[in-house]
Amino acid sequence: MSRVADWIRPEILAAKPYQVADARGLIKLDAMEAPSGPPADVQADWQTWLGGVDWHRYPDGTGQGVKQALRAHFEIGPELGILLGNGSDEIIQMLTLALARPRASLLTPAPGFAIYGVAARTAGMAIHYLALDETDFSLDPDAAIAAIERHQPALVFIANPNNPTGNFFPRETLHRLAEATPGLLVVDEAYFPHSRAHCLDMAGRPDNLAVMRTLSKAGMAGLRLGWLVADPAWIDALERIRMPYNINAFTQAAAEFALKQPQWWQALAAELRERRDRLVERLGQDDRVQVWPSEANFVLLRVPDAVAVFEGMKAEGVLVKCLHGQHPALQHCLRLTVGSETENEHMLAALDVGLRAC
Repeated sequence: MSRVADWIRPEILAAKPYQVADARGLIKLDAMEAPSGPPADVQADWQTWLGGVDWHRYPDGTGQGVKQALRAHFEIGPELGILLGNGSDEIIQMLTLALARPRASLLTPAPGFAIYGVAARTAGMAIHYLALDETDFSLDPDAAIAAIERHQPALVFIANPNNPTGNFFPRETLHRLAEATPGLLVVDEAYFPHSRAHCLDMAGRPDNLAVMRTLSKAGMAGLRLGWLVADPAWIDALERIRMPYNINAFTQAAAEFALKQPQWWQALAAELRERRDRLVERLGQDDRVQVWPSEANFVLLRVPDAVAVFEGMKAEGVLVKCLHGQHPALQHCLRLTVGSETENEHMLAALDVGLRAC
């Protein structure tokens, strides 16, 4: 008889593994990846830069070069600390592990980013959700503060813009929530390259407000680099559980290069913002769907039958994200990543086929 059930925690066995869809042979528009990488001349310089990495040595365990590049590019002052993670997912995991004291809880909006709940359950934290308005996915600050007072969360995650809804929560709301939070409030700005508003300057003000970012949505998902900006006391505590050498040497070198020569990924983000807005406008002219504004590189829409449309689009060679069944507010919803002009045209054509089949 297997010993697994006797020794692995039951909440782990009850959890469902995070599933990544098989996109072979399909136009992949389900994971908010950039449709292209650097232009050829930048790619050549990048490869030359990476050629200087010493394979036989451990990477810089503190990531000082990356931190300096982050401080210079994003104007992060010396009064704030920076924690590096193997993607923002590792930072989320570190946060839940560090704050999972007995009876500690996590509070986060719903619908929201699923990994917050995955990490909290893994760490043994209780999870409470802030319900978003089902019409526009806004957050009622008074109701949120009441929930904070009721649950006294050790950790609050707010994705801004929110995934999968794409909306931006007002800065003043986040400040109010941080002041009411007894523990740490983390604003997750994973989609910062595509948003017209940001909160990085709010990090450390108040001292329990932290801001998390990643290079994944800036066209560098393969690098797996995330960072947290916070009051140094929080960073010092988290450094005590960060695994040594968690950021590999190639990621560090590539990130330094990208942060010192950002024109290409900033231009890509600007193009994607324009394509997103055109996509929302075109979808808004189709009375068969409901579409919401977005501050991210994806668009959320509701269709008459999400499963049928999803399968119809897949049969046409386009993979998007079906959110139906994940939350009551997401009934019959699909999430479409903004791709290249050609990919977007294929996606719209496949969507039309799926809708006509309903």
